[in-house]
Amino acid sequence: MTTRYRVEYALKTHRRDQFIEWVKGLLAVPFVLHSQPTGVFETRSNSVQQMAAEAHRRYKEIMRDVEGMIDDHIEHQKDNTHGQSKLKLLVPTIGTFFTRLPLADAFEYQDKKRFISSRRFVPPSFNDVRLILNTAQLMGLTATGSLDLATFDGDVTLYDDGQSLLPSNPVIQRIIDLMSNDTKIGIVTAAGYTEAEKYHGRLHGLLTAVNTSTVLTEQQKNNLIIMGGESNFLFTFDSSSPYLLSHLPRREWILPTMKTSWLQPTITELLDVAESSLRECVQNLSLAATVLRKERAVGIIPTVPDYKFPRESLEETVLVVQKKLEMSEVGRLLPFCAFNGGNDVFVDIGDKSWGVLVCQNFFGSRGKATGEVDEETEAILGERTLHVGDQFLSAGSNDFKARVVGTTAWIANPTETVELLDELVGLIGMKRKE
Repeated sequence: MTTRYRVEYALKTHRRDQFIEWVKGLLAVPFVLHSQPTGVFETRSNSVQQMAAEAHRRYKEIMRDVEGMIDDHIEHQKDNTHGQSKLKLLVPTIGTFFTRLPLADAFEYQDKKRFISSRRFVPPSFNDVRLILNTAQLMGLTATGSLDLATFDGDVTLYDDGQSLLPSNPVIQRIIDLMSNDTKIGIVTAAGYTEAEKYHGRLHGLLTAVNTSTVLTEQQKNNLIIMGGESNFLFTFDSSSPYLLSHLPRREWILPTMKTSWLQPTITELLDVAESSLRECVQNLSLAATVLRKERAVGIIPTVPDYKFPRESLEETVLVVQKKLEMSEVGRLLPFCAFNGGNDVFVDIGDKSWGVLVCQNFFGSRGKATGEVDEETEAILGERTLHVGDQFLSAGSNDFKARVVGTTAWIANPTETVELLDELVGLIGMKRKE
């Protein structure tokens, strides 16, 4: 049962996406005007069909209008006047769009799956809009060219929280299908291991499937990398390694900005501030937690096995630590990510925008070295990149910042990832037939 507290909590700013909430509000008007709850007593099917048809028409009109506002915003982006677009004025938190979003067509697609227009008591929901946006993004990506890079979060995106990518996971075949179309794959995860063995333990199903695949060429098999600790540890696929992964020294892939500003004294100072803030939260909230310090991260984990932190305590800790770091001098010098991992809180050096950037530059530079791309190309572009993740809320969500470097798809569980990739592969197939 949904309690009043749960409803009010979900309305807090850090638990909302303002653009999705805005679109949902627009769709609420035709729902109120055209849904017919009394139709539940109606025996004539044509009345129900008429109601659904009218609601569908109005919903689609609204999505087309929003689509037009996004087109206008994109034009303002080209002139560097995006702050003056109508959409920016209506939704101040709106960010960068890398492609068009054909929302009207995406609504048509999702309405056939979810029967949004046929509902009489339940208006278009947050999830309805989120999935429409996902579909629109895939349509936008495939309409203008190829998908050069797909990056994925790990937990909750590819597999259930705290689990591993087992050989039976249906997402594996979908990823191989993408790789067979020459799409590069990056697993961008918060897990900050320095040993290939540990990543193999989490991802062995995918690694083994790629290694034994008869569909992929050797070159395509090498289009798989693991970016760990958000943006700190890079592993490349290596069929000759016992764990099918090789650790790439940081000097071989680090970005120029990282070389000049990600200095060890600064990193240590930021982690010290984060650790102090975490210890303060543990004490103030009486958490049964242990502080865990790593090379490029610090966080809290349960002291007792199987102990579950209260959700509110986790989010309070994230918000406190994030605010203290933002207000500190070192927090303005070095990018970081404070996030709720489900039953832990960690602060990582860097964030997933940097992780995706590394993937874009690594594959672009490698292509440049082998003559696969033009001489002037140094990175895969944002409009040719898709990041798939489950955490896109504005605070305590480590996929959120990936929005600034490429297109994104917001999923809620691994099953949705499989459905998303089926949709993507289908769109790629349709594009090739044209």
